[in-house]
Amino acid sequence: MLSTPVVLAPMAGITNIAFRRLCREQGAGLYVCEMITTVALAVRNPKTERMIQFSDDEQPRSMQLYGIDPDITAKAVRRVVDENLADHIDLNFGCSVRKITSKGGGSAIPYKRRLFGAIVKAAVDAATPAGIPVTIKMRKGIDDETPTYLEAGRIAQDAGVAWVALHARTAAQRYSGEADWEAIARLKQALDVPVLGNGDIWEADDALRMVAETGCDGVVVGRGCLGRPWLFADLAAAFAGRPERVMPDLGYVAGTMRRHAELLSAWWRAEREGVTDFRKHVAWYLKGFPVGSDLRRAMAMASSLAELDDLLARLDPSEPFPMANVGQPRGRTNSPARVVLPHGWLDDRDDAAVPVGAELDDSGG
Repeated sequence: MLSTPVVLAPMAGITNIAFRRLCREQGAGLYVCEMITTVALAVRNPKTERMIQFSDDEQPRSMQLYGIDPDITAKAVRRVVDENLADHIDLNFGCSVRKITSKGGGSAIPYKRRLFGAIVKAAVDAATPAGIPVTIKMRKGIDDETPTYLEAGRIAQDAGVAWVALHARTAAQRYSGEADWEAIARLKQALDVPVLGNGDIWEADDALRMVAETGCDGVVVGRGCLGRPWLFADLAAAFAGRPERVMPDLGYVAGTMRRHAELLSAWWRAEREGVTDFRKHVAWYLKGFPVGSDLRRAMAMASSLAELDDLLARLDPSEPFPMANVGQPRGRTNSPARVVLPHGWLDDRDDAAVPVGAELDDSGG
């Protein structure tokens, strides 16, 4: 396991080189790149080739793959091995997006236990000769009536994964409601390999509480770090038994925003593209601070570092951190929804046929 048992969850359009570096500067952990589809990796899709880049000093290099076909998954992992593209591979079985589940992909796959097992085994068998650990991330199941996580965890363990991470929501929940931490505890009791918990970690103390309540071996953090890369400093301190927590004033936040935009510009090798990419982060960074809507809107439309600098200079650097925001959800929230599946998907759990059209030749979620 990791010295600090914290993993940054892959998030489409977020966990690129720039954001991962920003987080690594705050604290130790495993920082996973955006989700990569096995087809895109196997066919060398140009967008994907950019997404699988890592900094020279980024260790370990962690790549999350999404695949539905054991043969293509094996081919993609062999490329990772042959070209030394990563030091760790995580398999995504948690995507709940309609366009994916409706074709039988993502969080629909663990229901098909033979197909699920074949995908995991293909990845492990291809990665093991190079000493590259393979892990999985999944949800509790399709919905409350079709839980799959305990059986899927055992199948993955038997296939040789290094750990299992559970987002303790069903696909039907999407990002709504509360995560079921008791499910993490049940999975931990059922498996011998390490279990990581994911869901509702908004503060470092939430991570400590999850470990204490579930017995899990580590945590996976996603939406909680949006606009708050310093959360990883808090997590490092928490797991080291130290009480300090980062509660930055607006001046510190502004400096972090500028750093983020600068790193994005360097990664894009074009200032306009980097600052444009940064726009989506503005609302997350400024959440809870008394910043007027006009200034927020202007920052979310900036196109250059100079323009962003001018707007950041208008902030009051002495404004204290909004303590009312502590422990509050961040990022996407939505309502529960029926999971759309292919016709007859639930009829036969042992059908190992590869679903058609559930994987694109493009990456990013």
